[in-house]
Amino acid sequence: MYLKRLISPRSNAGDIYYQLRGVRANDIAQAAWRKSSMSAYNGSCFEVARLLEDRVGVRDTKDKGSGPVLIFNQSEWNAFLAGAKAGEFDSI
Repeated sequence: MYLKRLISPRSNAGDIYYQLRGVRANDIAQAAWRKSSMSAYNGSCFEVARLLEDRVGVRDTKDKGSGPVLIFNQSEWNAFLAGAKAGEFDSI
């Protein structure tokens, strides 16, 4: 997957992505990752963590902590949550 190669934490491109988003690899490693208690054990889950005061990380649980992390600032995360609550993604 192109996105995975682009932001994998084991690549230089991943380091650049994290730097551009204002997060260090240590912030990701030390984060308290959470998964919804409503998620099934079918491998289709993701985890969320507060990385910094104004940064939220999202990762795929199948990668067991070694895959890419998408990083959102607080405004982006709030917009996503509002859209999810309003049902904007129900047809996806």
